[in-house]
Amino acid sequence: MTTKKIINVASVPQRSPFRYPGGKTWLVPEIRSWLSSLPKKPEIFIEPFAGGGIVSLTVAFEGLAGHVVMVEKDEFVSAVWKVILEDADWLANRILGFNLTIDHVREVLSSPSRNLRDKAFQVILRNRVQRGGIMAHGASLIKLGENGKGISSRWYPETLAKRIRAIHEHRNRISFIEGDAFIIIPQFLKYENVAFFIDPPYTAGGKRAGNRLYTYNTIDHPALFAMMAKAKGTFMMTYDDAEEVKNMARVYDLSVERIPMKSTHHAMIYELLISPGDRTIRQVFP
Repeated sequence: MTTKKIINVASVPQRSPFRYPGGKTWLVPEIRSWLSSLPKKPEIFIEPFAGGGIVSLTVAFEGLAGHVVMVEKDEFVSAVWKVILEDADWLANRILGFNLTIDHVREVLSSPSRNLRDKAFQVILRNRVQRGGIMAHGASLIKLGENGKGISSRWYPETLAKRIRAIHEHRNRISFIEGDAFIIIPQFLKYENVAFFIDPPYTAGGKRAGNRLYTYNTIDHPALFAMMAKAKGTFMMTYDDAEEVKNMARVYDLSVERIPMKSTHHAMIYELLISPGDRTIRQVFP
């Protein structure tokens, strides 16, 4: 049985501009512990399913690896990371100067984006005013929100601008790739000085949350396990606590640990951390 305690996410620095479904803020202390325990600091840290990027940002900001590579397939999420790394002041100023009204929000979100900048702003706006931060097709706008504030309950212009500019200041430590994880991961498998953080959409073991949360949610989970089992470097994978996932880990003699977290509805649930079986002492499942 695990002795881990639930992490209070309020104690973790909030660095991402996204409210991301399935975000890993709660896992940040575990990431720090994992990377700090390695015999040598990784030269490259790669997150092939970057999403909201809190893990990559933590590693970059805190110097836990030599360089961070973020990979994301979604063109809209990718637009945000590209603009932050290349043109942060424009995006920050656009957010600070935006007049947040329901009519203005609907006008912006229904208009075709003219360029990468416009696309990035639309994505941030959509992420902040739609229910649960869900950006997939069909998500609705926040109705009541916190204290009845509606769409403004998650719109913090000054905070967002500050986070965006802080990320830009660390741009020399970060590379961003818009691409498919299954194409990018093999390029790094042969290197021993690489650490992977794998957080795919949770659609294994009969779980369907990822189907409604993410645009690209079809993942070949057995192929992903087979791929990571070949890594010369180290890795950490996160998954729902499902028997199918444990079975895939057993096939490749990988180590599995259950850790507690709080769900969106504040219920305690468990997720799995999966790592190379011959390079960790934590073996929870036989």
